Amino acid sequence: MELRGLGVALITPFDERKQIDYPALERMIDHLLAGETDYIVVLGTTGETPALSAQEKNDIRRFVREQVSGRIPLVCGMGSNNTMALVDELQTTDLEGYEAVLSVTPFYNKPSQEGMYRHFSEVARNSPLPVILYNVPGRTGVNLSAKTTLRLANDHTNIIGIKEASGNFKQIEEIIHGKPSTFNVISGDDAITYPLLTLGAIGVISVVGNAFPKEFGKMVRLCLEGNYREALPIHTGFSRLYDELFVDGNPAGVKCLLNAMGLIRNELRLPLVPTRFETNEEIHAILRELRKNL
Repeated sequence: MELRGLGVALITPFDERKQIDYPALERMIDHLLAGETDYIVVLGTTGETPALSAQEKNDIRRFVREQVSGRIPLVCGMGSNNTMALVDELQTTDLEGYEAVLSVTPFYNKPSQEGMYRHFSEVARNSPLPVILYNVPGRTGVNLSAKTTLRLANDHTNIIGIKEASGNFKQIEEIIHGKPSTFNVISGDDAITYPLLTLGAIGVISVVGNAFPKEFGKMVRLCLEGNYREALPIHTGFSRLYDELFVDGNPAGVKCLLNAMGLIRNELRLPLVPTRFETNEEIHAILRELRKNL
C-alpha cells in the first residue's frame, strides 16, 4: 500500500430525500480521478459514516470499488469503541478491492493508553488488510500518545502508518523520528499538512481534496520533492478555506463547497446540518477567489 501523496476522505452525497445519491457519488469519483488523486479513503468521518446503515456501507464499498476499478488504491474506514464488534466486522466484511483499513481510536468510552494498545493489537491480529491508525482527539476525546503509537508500530508489522490529526507537533515529530522504516505518518489535517510534510510526513488524507484534488495534490507532491518554496503559495492560497470548511463542522463545509461547484446537493443527515448562511456566503466568496488565482 503506497500512502505517499494525496489521499482524499470521500464524502457521501445525499439526494433531497436524504438517500445516497449514487450519480453524484460517481461524479465525485470521476472528479477525484481526473484530479490525479493518489488514493481514496471510503467511509471515514467525512463520509458521515455514523449516519449510515450497515447495508448502505456495504453498498458504498462495492460501488466505489466498481467505479474506481483498480485505477488507484482504496482504503476503507473501519473503527469502533467496541473491540469485539470491530474484530467481527473485520472478519466478515467484503474488503475485496481495498488495500488497507483506516481505524480510528476508540471514542466516547475513553480507554487508557494500555486499552488502546490492546484494542489495536486485536485489530492488527484480525485484520485481513494492513492497518492505518487514526488519531483525532478533537473528535474521539482521547489521544493516542507517541509512545503507544511507536509501541504498536514496532510490535505489529501490518500496522503500516498513522493518520495524525492531533495538531500536536511535538508528538508528531516524536513519532516521525522514532518510527520503524516500514511505518509512515500521514497528515490528518489540511491546515497543517505543509509543515508536517517538511518534518517528514509522507502525505495527507484530505477533506479539501474532495474539491481541489489537482491543486492541493500539487502542493503535496511539490513538498515531497523538496520544493517547499513553490508549494508554499499554494498552501497559503488555501488558508482562508481551511478555516471556513470546519467552522460549522465537517463535512458541512466541504459539502457546501462541492455544492457551489455543482458536484453535489447540499444535503447532510441529522444530527449534521448544512452550514450557516454566513459561512455559506464566505465559502462562495473564497471559491470565486480561488478560481481566479489557482
